[in-house]
Amino acid sequence: MARIVPVLDLNRLEQGASERRIFLFDLRTAARDVGFFYLSGHGIPAVEIDEVLDASRRFFALPEADKLAIEMVKSPQFRGYTRTGGELTRGKADWREQLDIGVERRPIPKGPGIPAWTRLQGPNQWPSALPQLKPALLAWQTRATAVAVRLLKAFALSLDQAEDAFDPIYSGEPNHRMKIVRYPGRDTTGGDQGVGAHKDGGFLTLLLQDDNKGLQVEYDGSWVNVDPIPGTLVVNIGELLELASNGYLRATVHRVVAPPAGVERISVPFFFSARLDATIPLLTLPEELAAEARGPASDPDNPLFRDVGTNVLKSRLRSHPDVARRHYADLPEPRVETRASPV
Repeated sequence: MARIVPVLDLNRLEQGASERRIFLFDLRTAARDVGFFYLSGHGIPAVEIDEVLDASRRFFALPEADKLAIEMVKSPQFRGYTRTGGELTRGKADWREQLDIGVERRPIPKGPGIPAWTRLQGPNQWPSALPQLKPALLAWQTRATAVAVRLLKAFALSLDQAEDAFDPIYSGEPNHRMKIVRYPGRDTTGGDQGVGAHKDGGFLTLLLQDDNKGLQVEYDGSWVNVDPIPGTLVVNIGELLELASNGYLRATVHRVVAPPAGVERISVPFFFSARLDATIPLLTLPEELAAEARGPASDPDNPLFRDVGTNVLKSRLRSHPDVARRHYADLPEPRVETRASPV
């Protein structure tokens, strides 16, 4: 049986014009069909993969007090630690603990007429008990960013656009963020939601997972396992590529099933996105591709906005209501700027 989630080798981009054309076709096909693929040839050494997984395990092994010292609720930027069950997906608690970090920047002062999403810019929270975590995760951000930029340029080419088509909306100040995540084993009598069914909101997600299973993607009405393949990253497209391609490419629903009792799963998702002040353009696709574009998915309970900052803030507020209550209580319901038009 053919593998539903394909393996694509990024090195094929550099193996001559013919191989490059085939790779771009395979990339576009994978993104349009299942929306997920394994990426080999990404150039990140195995030793660096091991280092970030090891650093993640050491963080989660810290005493609870050390982790709660940097609890996310203290950060208007939605950075920091979230205990197991502290994040919601579609209103239900996710059975995972995690640390969120983003790009280290100065916060933007609040003031009249300044959009609420500007509060998303600012510093990370780091555990004082594990000083080596900061350089490890920032190094991984740098590595993952380089891979994501190469892939995004390849996606532009695959849609018959200029290679730099997306550069103006991410270069300079991209809004990437990442998590380190621990899914603890759960008793079989409990629920199995590690993280509930959802789509990702950025351009691309690059996922590093350990040897334990759990990730599933929705495909043709069924859930398909995306089990670990050593040395690869799992890549999926997000809603920004869906918007830019008028739905020719689709962000795909996926979830994580909590591991069984006695097993833990570590993953490191990296979310590459546009600048917060960017507006996502509608690409002019070639006629044959435009004819197959279905328009972006429409969900009245989760509208998509072309204004990136509004889209990101909407998602963060829904996922972390405790942060919303503490830092965004001044906003009118539904706590996003209603002047932005959904698509």
